[in-house]
Amino acid sequence: MAQAATKTITTNKKARHDYFIIESFETGIELFGTEVKSIRAGSVNLKDSWCSIDNGEIFVKGMHISPYEKGNIFNRDPFRVRKLLMHKKEIMRLFGLVKQENYTLIPVSLYFKGSHVKMQLGLCKGKKLYDKRQDLAKRDAKRDIDRALKERNRF
Repeated sequence: MAQAATKTITTNKKARHDYFIIESFETGIELFGTEVKSIRAGSVNLKDSWCSIDNGEIFVKGMHISPYEKGNIFNRDPFRVRKLLMHKKEIMRLFGLVKQENYTLIPVSLYFKGSHVKMQLGLCKGKKLYDKRQDLAKRDAKRDIDRALKERNRF
């Protein structure tokens, strides 16, 4: 069986900055035709989006998909609530973790897997300010080390 090729559409960089991603899940997403065409054009933003579980179903809120230019009457509201496609057992497990452990569900990336649009959903724990500072310090130190090694290898 051939493996379906994946092509990343967009990633939520703010999610990695603001949250520790404990576990990630692949979900399908319920879209209309003009939304898929708009996503193919790269007109999607995950920056301020989050997920919630209502009545045993999981929904993504705050995700912006720009209206398709040639979609006229078939275009939908760019900020409409979209249903995610997961197994009931997975949804119930996530629901328990969100309620008991105070985790948050955040969309991490959106990508094509074959011809289907998939979303990587992260089970996240919020970072404190000092955690963000630690990450910045680690990144700066790594950058300085890489720079020094590059300079050393030049001569």
